[in-house]
Amino acid sequence: MEKQNQKKSTGKILVFTVLLFGILFFSSIALATPTGPSSINITANETRATTSGQIVNISGGIISKINITASVQNPHWKAFVGWIDGRFTLDDSSGSTIYDWTLTSVGGEVYATRASGVASWATISCADAAEITAESIVLSQDGEDRINTTFTAAANTQTFVVAGTTISAGACSSTNTYVNNATQSTVFEEVILHDTTNIIFATILEEDEPGYDGSDYDFQMLVPEVALDTWSSSTAYYLYVELS
Repeated sequence: MEKQNQKKSTGKILVFTVLLFGILFFSSIALATPTGPSSINITANETRATTSGQIVNISGGIISKINITASVQNPHWKAFVGWIDGRFTLDDSSGSTIYDWTLTSVGGEVYATRASGVASWATISCADAAEITAESIVLSQDGEDRINTTFTAAANTQTFVVAGTTISAGACSSTNTYVNNATQSTVFEEVILHDTTNIIFATILEEDEPGYDGSDYDFQMLVPEVALDTWSSSTAYYLYVELS
């Protein structure tokens, strides 16, 4: 009789242990979130060369009426373009890998934010007009090239998922960077997100898609810079990647 009671107790302990392990296992499952890149290799930094002045030579005593057309490099914005080499990995907290999968094709998004701390991905949503205006004020962007004129409200055409949250088409302010030196509205879509504290710019990953200069890229994105005339420094952005 005593042995039977011991067996019953052992069985109860075993069942409890299995159930506890199951609870702990399922509670440890987390949704994938954007992560900082393993490395960034800047292959080039380019800007437009300053052009020479155009000569105007008229005789004294003459009034010359002139129409001048000028295209000036905009210091209030900058761009990131490039490629993604991606893989899925199964790591522990120390970064040790038990297995990984190299991706021959990549999908997902690239994110850029001025915030140095890790974004609150669980509270991500489309940035509203007030949040975008607040970012413009911080960066002194008040000209015709300000953020809310560069990005069109509620204009994104693609639905995508950020850390388990669906960002629906038609919900976010968005823009499309150029392809072959011309405007377009099909690829390289970029939207403005917010995590209740910080603005986050996000661009949808493409795969070897012709970009602004005709070369193939996986992503293109614009980010704003401080727009003060006296500004001579640069604003750092922190990049994140989410692969799907």
